[in-house]
Amino acid sequence: MKMISIEKELKENSYPGRGIIVGRSADGKKAVTAYFIMGRSENSRNRVFVEDGEGRRTQAFDPSNLVDPSLIIYAPVRVLGNKTIVTNGDQTDTIYNLMDQEMTFEQALTTREFEPDGPNYTPRISALMHVEAGEYDYKMSILKSNNGDPSCCNRYTFTYDNAKAGEGRFIHTYMCDGNPLPSFEGEPKLVAIPDDMDEFTDMLWNSLNEENKVSLFVRYIDIETGKYTSRIINKNN
Repeated sequence: MKMISIEKELKENSYPGRGIIVGRSADGKKAVTAYFIMGRSENSRNRVFVEDGEGRRTQAFDPSNLVDPSLIIYAPVRVLGNKTIVTNGDQTDTIYNLMDQEMTFEQALTTREFEPDGPNYTPRISALMHVEAGEYDYKMSILKSNNGDPSCCNRYTFTYDNAKAGEGRFIHTYMCDGNPLPSFEGEPKLVAIPDDMDEFTDMLWNSLNEENKVSLFVRYIDIETGKYTSRIINKNN
């Protein structure tokens, strides 16, 4: 697979929706993830990321303007021991709770499907990062309707063992803007992961469509120690 420029990819797509990037820093020392959210409606744009222990959650920027919290208020990031879960919905809690009961990432996601927001039927995208004793691997998943047909859920899991330095994968909910919104297609895209977290964060944020971007979360985890550094950027301050 040819590596693409994540900066160019984002700048040329006004509405990739929600996106997850997972990979390894160029020096090989950090496990890296980024998650962004975008919105076209006032309800979707009325959000911020906030800290929630080791994880993160969304909350309404202006609670008085919150219309329907069902698909926009959730914990996109949770930590279970040496595993970090990143998703675009409340399946974060499903994965966390069922893995805590000895189920696998894949087994947990068999209990879920795409979002019930027809006609878009937004895909559920998820990632699981496993950092232990200097070793690092990760998985990514997408649950989507069958070309817009909600009677069938198509499930795909991608596993990346011994993640290679300087490489990451990028998956997002929509191919582009549209009505209905077309679901992501294919394998997660190969992108470069730099060593500098601030540089990476700023590049991602500045590349997202100014009108539609809402929030961005980035975390760099030391593969030897498990200690991490995180950043949040919210359009609403």
